[in-house]
Amino acid sequence: MQPHEPNVLILYASYGDGHYQATKALEKSLRERGIRQIKLLDLMAEAHPKLNDLTRFVYMQSYRTIPGLYGLVYNMTKDMKSDKPFAHILHAFGTRRLEEYLKTERPSVVIHTFPQMVMPKLRRKIGLDIPIVNVVTDFDLHGRWLHPAVDRFYVATEEMRREAADIGIDPQRITVSGIPIKSGFGPAEAEAPSGGAAEYAAARAQRAGEPPVPGVALDPARKTVLLMAGAYGVMLGLRRVCDLLLAQEDVQVVVVCGRNEEMRAALAQQYAEAPRIQVLGFTDRVASLMRMSDCIVTKPGGITLAESLACRLPIFLFRPVPGQERNNAVYLEEQGVAFISRSADELSAQIASLLGDPAKLAEARSRAAALGRPNAADEIADDLISRYMSGQPDSTGIPG
Repeated sequence: MQPHEPNVLILYASYGDGHYQATKALEKSLRERGIRQIKLLDLMAEAHPKLNDLTRFVYMQSYRTIPGLYGLVYNMTKDMKSDKPFAHILHAFGTRRLEEYLKTERPSVVIHTFPQMVMPKLRRKIGLDIPIVNVVTDFDLHGRWLHPAVDRFYVATEEMRREAADIGIDPQRITVSGIPIKSGFGPAEAEAPSGGAAEYAAARAQRAGEPPVPGVALDPARKTVLLMAGAYGVMLGLRRVCDLLLAQEDVQVVVVCGRNEEMRAALAQQYAEAPRIQVLGFTDRVASLMRMSDCIVTKPGGITLAESLACRLPIFLFRPVPGQERNNAVYLEEQGVAFISRSADELSAQIASLLGDPAKLAEARSRAAALGRPNAADEIADDLISRYMSGQPDSTGIPG
């Protein structure tokens, strides 16, 4: 038996919301399985708050205004090895704060949902046998995740497992789990595992039974496009996209602006007399909206993509930003579940083509069903408990 109650530390970062969402999904699944001592630590924010604010500002500004530069830096460092000088610098921030926590709390396992690899060097320094786990939150594998001293990797796809193995990570230490997302995302109950045309038709008929979403009243005879416009407040050409979609008579649009109240108010005013477009601010009913929709237009962040796949939604990706998001987009396009567009006109034409072809739409949903992992957080939690919190040593051991 373990000498103390299982104690989990999850290290995340606030560069975008996805890492935190994955962290909260894992926390919930672990708590539901009786793990009570769980610490969520934004290491950079706690150890270096001013530097964290600065780097977050630079990240957001580069994302919004000079995305090409962000993508260049991302791709230049994508194959960076953990023993390179720049990697040592990146992986040193927060060392003192983390060392204090480890010596005091001695967690059963340390989980990363952001690749800030302070743990491997620190584990050697203080001599504590604490397992290190990486939960990758994109469909693209950056080299920062692939530290050889990490004990277990949870990745989204089989292709990522092969990629990690090809550069020397032991395949026995890699689990294809999917990306952890909140519970509640998944297909309508009437939709069978195959996601075929008949099941999809049954699922559309079942929409009337979906609990109502405040502010949303849909015509079941029309196809529904869900447009996630609130991510960082950026979707260039948004009004043009909405106008072109409304030009398709059999289409209705739900726009989610998130916490961007300025965007919500402007769009609500502009389309006040347009009954086929409904504009929302923040909502906690995204899973219901996805099940009520035929496709989604969004930015290709790993979490939103994983949620969309869990709900079997074909995904339209408008002007993906260079870096992990464009790489996410390219991968899902290759799998036949996503469509990349570079202009509002191209996006509208792609949506019309898909929604106007029932066989093509059913095929895209079937492919999404094959990739979707709605239970990833639960599966990761079960595996973590079995390996590191059951009183039995992990058979893979702990590499140096």
